[in-house]
Amino acid sequence: MRIVVDTNVVVTAFQSPSGATAEVIRSIRRGELTMLATVALFLEYEAVLTRPEHLAKAEMTIAQANRALDVLAALVHPVKPHFLWRPRLRDADDMVLEAAVNGRADAIVTFNLSDFADAVSEFGLDLLTPVAVLRNI
Repeated sequence: MRIVVDTNVVVTAFQSPSGATAEVIRSIRRGELTMLATVALFLEYEAVLTRPEHLAKAEMTIAQANRALDVLAALVHPVKPHFLWRPRLRDADDMVLEAAVNGRADAIVTFNLSDFADAVSEFGLDLLTPVAVLRNI
C-alpha cells in the first residue's frame, strides 16, 4: 500500500514508540508499506519534530531526532509535485494532499480525518488512522 503520512502521525511515532504510529513506521521499514513524501512535506516533518516541545515529549536530542529523520528519509519514496492542489485544505494539510495525489498514493494516514474528508473522495484516496492501516496489512 502506498501511503502519505501526515506530520501528526510522524511526530506521534517518535513520542510513543510502542503505539500504532510507531508500528506504521516499522511496517515501512520492513517494506510492508511504501511511504511517499515531497521535499516540502519532509521538511515539515523535520521542522515540527525538532521543535523543543516535541523533542522533550519524545525524550530526544536534536542530534537523535536528525539521525531518526535521516533513517526515515532513506525509506521515503520521493514525489515531485507536478500539480499543486491549493487551497483545498486548512493548515499545511495541502502538502499532504499534494504528495498523495502526485504520488498516486492509496491512502493518507492521519489523525485529522475531518480535515481531509471532502478532498480525499474527490481524488479517490482512502483516509486511514494508523490503527486502520495496521488492520489492512
